[in-house]
Amino acid sequence: MPKMKSTSGAKKRFKRTGSGKLKRHKAFRSHILSTKSSKRKRHLRKATLVSAQEQKKFDMMIQS
Repeated sequence: MPKMKSTSGAKKRFKRTGSGKLKRHKAFRSHILSTKSSKRKRHLRKATLVSAQEQKKFDMMIQS
């Protein structure tokens, strides 16, 4: 049986932390920024972790 391929889009969007969790960037930061408050845009800058409920799904996507 051939090897499983990683999802190309997932490889580019997620990074693994030292403890094995997945780091991701937040959405809603690309355009129409004039209507969003400075506070909201500032908080969207920071990366966050993939939620525990979806961790298994994304692990399958980026296994190599």
